[in-house]
Amino acid sequence: MELLAHRGVWTDRGERNAPHAIERAFAHGWGVETDIRDLAGRIAISHDGPQADHAYFLDDLLTTWRAHDRAGRLALNVKADGLQAAVLSMLQDGEAQRCFVFDASVPDERLWLRERTMPTFVRHSELEPMPAASPHYSLAAGVWLDAFEGEWWDGDVVRGHLSAGKAVAIVSPELHGRPHLGCWRMLIDAGLWDEPRLMLCTDLPFDAVQFADAAHAGG
Repeated sequence: MELLAHRGVWTDRGERNAPHAIERAFAHGWGVETDIRDLAGRIAISHDGPQADHAYFLDDLLTTWRAHDRAGRLALNVKADGLQAAVLSMLQDGEAQRCFVFDASVPDERLWLRERTMPTFVRHSELEPMPAASPHYSLAAGVWLDAFEGEWWDGDVVRGHLSAGKAVAIVSPELHGRPHLGCWRMLIDAGLWDEPRLMLCTDLPFDAVQFADAAHAGG
C-alpha cells in the first residue's frame, strides 16, 4: 500500500499544503494529496480560495517532486473546473501516470475522463453509494473511498473495486476527526495493507509506517 501524506507532512494545521510540508513527504518517499485551483492564469496549491499574494503553485510543487525521484504519486484534489490543459501542459513524459485527479465536479470529471491522459478517480462514500452504476466508473482508473460519518465499508468493498481493475485510495478516519487504528487494523487483518494498488491518504504517515512494521512483526 502506498501512503499519501494529506497536504504534506505537518505538525501544525497551518502548515498544511505549505511548500516545506509537501517537501517533507517527498523526502520520505511518500505520495502527497494536495489541492489545485486556478489563480490569475496559474494553478495554485490551495484548499481554500487563494489570496492575490498567494505564493505556492503547481509548477513549484512539480519542481520539488522531480528533485525527489523516489517520491510517490500526486493525488490532485480538483477545486476548480477547466484545469485540464494547464495541468497536462506542466507534466513531463510519463509523469501523468504517476498522478491522479479526483473530486472534480461531475461535468468537469467527464472532461478529465475524456482526456484519457491523466488517471481520474471517482468517489465512493455513504453519500455517493454506487459508483459502478455510473458510466464514469468504467472509464476511471481508481476509486476515492471515503467515509464521512463512520466506517461503512469493509474489505469486501475494497476487493470489489480491485477486482474491477481499479486502484483504491482510502481516506483514513483521522481526516474526519475519528480514531484511525480500527480501520488500519481491519486493513491488516483483511490482508489488504500490502496490496500494491491500494493507497491510504493520512495525516499520520509516520504512525502508519510504525503500525505496519509492528503488525508485520506480530505486534
